[in-house]
Amino acid sequence: MKCPASVQSQRLAILLEDALARESRLWKAPVFKNGRIQGTDISVSQHEEAVQWLGELSTLFKFCQETFALAVSILNRLLASVKAQPKYLRCIAITALILAAKTNEEDEAIVSVKDLAVQSGCNCSPAEILRMERIILDKLHWDLYIATPVDFVNIFHAMVLSSHPHLPEVPQKKPSLQAEFWTKQVQHCMACHQLSQFKGSTLALATITLELERLTPDWFSVFTDLLKKAQVGVHLNFSSFD
Repeated sequence: MKCPASVQSQRLAILLEDALARESRLWKAPVFKNGRIQGTDISVSQHEEAVQWLGELSTLFKFCQETFALAVSILNRLLASVKAQPKYLRCIAITALILAAKTNEEDEAIVSVKDLAVQSGCNCSPAEILRMERIILDKLHWDLYIATPVDFVNIFHAMVLSSHPHLPEVPQKKPSLQAEFWTKQVQHCMACHQLSQFKGSTLALATITLELERLTPDWFSVFTDLLKKAQVGVHLNFSSFD
């Protein structure tokens, strides 16, 4: 009979393997060149403002953190696939949030498209949002769900607790609050255009590693353990995350 710890480790390994497989197949990010998304007039600041706006809307509508992260992923995948104009950026962003909410949230938590359009101040009509939905679904081949940086934070956090149960926690924080703190850190990173060039698994791993370095002298062994399990080949400039 397998011990609970072994079963938990195997479950997390399978979860991580599935997440990495989806990421490998679906991940895309817009390329930034000369202060703009390549091939478009969308500036770095406009992209970052759109991501920050999605965070504000997620809070306004009380969506979960995974919904925000998925919305950013959908936004970036579309901007990497089409040459969008700046005037459509908010419509793309609010539509990405709606699609993410439909994927992650309970039905009763999702307000109508009409109410979302009004309360968000996106300056586009419900008809325009519905039309953008069809465009996004078509361009992304109806395959919206990808493991996000938030998903990887949750998986890696569970792996750290499973493999290193005596690791010092963030002062005065329970494990659940620790995961929430790491999630907020990675969400902040998602609004930075330089860091959007990293896959979610890499971004989550780097964010957690920086926090582990503050927590324990043994941070490098924990990092290499996670790196081995994730099978992520990374060459990170950690100063980018400070």
